[in-house]
Amino acid sequence: MSRTVRLLGLDFADLDAAAAAALVAQRPAGSRFQYVVTPNADHLVRLARDPALAVVYRNARLRLLDSRVVAGAAQLLALPVPRVAPGSDLTALLLSRHLRPGEQVTIVGLRPCWLPALVARCGLAPPAHYDPPMGFATDRATLADTVDFVLAHPARFVFLAVGSPRQELLAASIAATGRASGTGLCIGASLEFIAGAARRAPSWMQHAGLEWLFRLANDPRRLAGRYLVDCPAVFRLLLREWRARG
Repeated sequence: MSRTVRLLGLDFADLDAAAAAALVAQRPAGSRFQYVVTPNADHLVRLARDPALAVVYRNARLRLLDSRVVAGAAQLLALPVPRVAPGSDLTALLLSRHLRPGEQVTIVGLRPCWLPALVARCGLAPPAHYDPPMGFATDRATLADTVDFVLAHPARFVFLAVGSPRQELLAASIAATGRASGTGLCIGASLEFIAGAARRAPSWMQHAGLEWLFRLANDPRRLAGRYLVDCPAVFRLLLREWRARG
């Protein structure tokens, strides 16, 4: 297991995306189901407000920091900082470097109309795919149906692409059955970027910590509240941790 760095109550793996992908890919097929979470600023603010959800993140096999903004702010405060491993990079690397010939993956999320583009762009074997209805994570019956789909379609890589915190709650529910195998990857919109359903920020913006600005400019109605109202609270959380560490 990799070295961990504790930040804002979570033990993050100190890995970049390539190292994280290699570590995930090392798990043998048929291994007991575990999951990977990729917290960003939005997630970290939510976890500070919801202790029960924070437990779901702590129970993950790997926690990877998916925010260069958080990393940069923590560095300015001289806090310990793990390497950044964006979920979108992790997903792309797993699909491009670590799939075996003809290996099937399981996908929960991604609209069916974008599945052919994903298969074509990545050269995938036809995936086991299920797109659950809206609100599935808070409806006991539809959540159970989604868990049952994953149990019925075991795979080494199970991509959970239904947004946070739904995908993390789903991952925890799958793990709780004790009957699933593989690694659940809570990766948000990553498959949409690869399939072409959404545009990702240019590389220079990603590395400058400006991916959030690109996404805000492209979808201001949906993201303005998240990025301009909710996420800035992460700086207050980092300052509180800086003070607590003395």
